[in-house]
Amino acid sequence: MTQKEALNILEVGHNVLLTGPAGSGKTFLLNKYIAYLKKKGVGVAVTASTGIAATHIGGRTIHSWAGIGIKDHLSARELQGLKKKSYLKQQFAKTEVLIIDEISMLHAHRLDMIDDVCQIFKNNSLPFGGMQIVMSGDFFQLPPISRGQDEAEFVYKANVWPEMDVRICYLDEQHRQNDQKMTNILTRLRQNKMEADTVALLESRLNAKPEKGIKPVRLYTHNADVDAINQAELNKIKAEERNYRMTGSGEKKLVETLKKNCLAPENLILKEGALVMFVKNKFQDDKVVYVNGTMGTVIGFDDDKFPWVRLFSGEEILVMPDSWTIDDEHKILAKINQIPLRLAWAITVHKSQGMTLEAAEIDLSKSFGYGMGYVALSRLTSLSGLYLSGINEMAYKLDPQVAAYDQELLAMSIEAAKNRPQMYQKPGQLSALI
Repeated sequence: MTQKEALNILEVGHNVLLTGPAGSGKTFLLNKYIAYLKKKGVGVAVTASTGIAATHIGGRTIHSWAGIGIKDHLSARELQGLKKKSYLKQQFAKTEVLIIDEISMLHAHRLDMIDDVCQIFKNNSLPFGGMQIVMSGDFFQLPPISRGQDEAEFVYKANVWPEMDVRICYLDEQHRQNDQKMTNILTRLRQNKMEADTVALLESRLNAKPEKGIKPVRLYTHNADVDAINQAELNKIKAEERNYRMTGSGEKKLVETLKKNCLAPENLILKEGALVMFVKNKFQDDKVVYVNGTMGTVIGFDDDKFPWVRLFSGEEILVMPDSWTIDDEHKILAKINQIPLRLAWAITVHKSQGMTLEAAEIDLSKSFGYGMGYVALSRLTSLSGLYLSGINEMAYKLDPQVAAYDQELLAMSIEAAKNRPQMYQKPGQLSALI
C-alpha cells in the first residue's frame, strides 16, 4: 500500500495497524496524520510503547498516558481508582484518536488493560471506548520484553484484537535503502529465505575496512561494549573538554521520563575531534538540516561554546540546544533541553531503532534475540556502508510466528486497499456507526 492510500484510510476514521518494513515511512505518515488531526481540531493522544520511541514523535509512553504504569494487571478496584483521577478524566474527555507507535514492543495483555481503561473513562463498551486507534510498528523488529517465566505475546494475541475491526495498511515503498543489494538482503531476511548466495553477499562485508575519511558508527548488542568504546575513544583525544548539562522544566516525573529515554545524554562531554551523531531531526524552510542518525565530527566551538560539527558531506553546522517535549494538546507538560548530539563511536542496536545510518560497523556476534540482526542491518542505506565485524546464527533469525502472520497482514492490506471508503467520518465516530 502507498502512503497516500494509507492516509485516506486513516482519515476515514478506521482503526488501523500501520506496518511494513523498516524505512517504509511509517513514522513520517504518523506525523502527517497527527498534523492533519490537529488542523481539524480533533483531539489526538500521541503515545508509544517505549520512552525512546515516544521522544521520536513528541509523545509519551502509552503506559503513562493510560495511567497503568508498569502494572501487569488491573483489578476492578484499581480501575475505579483510576477513574477518580481528574487529570485522566480531562485527558480522556478531549481524546478522540489514540496513536500508539512501536506497537511490536507492547504486550498483548497491556493492550487489553488499555482497552479496559478507555472503556471506563469513555463510558462506552466499544473497543477503546469508541476512540479511533492507530497502531504503528513492524512485528519483525524488536518484540515485547518477557519477564521471568511469562512468554511475551504480540498485541495481535490480545482479547480485544478481533473486536477492533482493524484495517491493515502495509507500506511497501522503500524510503531508506538506495541500494538494490541491501534491499534484497533485507527482503530475504524478512521472508526467511537467507540462502547461500544472500548470506555470502552479506558476509562479503565481514572485516571490510572503511575508506579514508569515513568513520562509521559502531553498533553492538550490549550496553557495556558501547559505553567502554565511547569513553575509550574520547579519552584518546588530547583536547579541552566542553560539558553540556541537560536542563528540564515541567512535571517532575515526566521530565525524568524524558531524560531517561532521550538519546542525548544528561551530561554531554565533547572535545574537538569527537565523533558525534545527531539524535533529533531538524528542518528549515522545508529543507533537511540534519536527521536522527546524521554523523559528523566536532571541529571547534563558537564564542558561546556551542559546537561546530562537520558532517560527512563536508557541510559545517553550528549546533544549538534543542528541546524534547511531552505535549497534551497545545500545552507542554514537560520539556528538556540539550545539545542534540551524542558520542557516536558506538551505540546499541536497541537505541539504533528508528535511525537511518549511511555507514555502520556492526558486531552481531553476540545477537541474543529475534529481530536483532534485522533491526541493525535495516538502519543502513546501502550495503557499501556496512562494515560487519561479526555475526552469529541468531542474527539471521526472526520470530517464526511473525513470519506466518506477516503473510496474513499483506493479504489484509491488499484487501483494504481495494475497498478504500471515500466518505470522511470524523475519527472516533466510525465504529459507533457500524
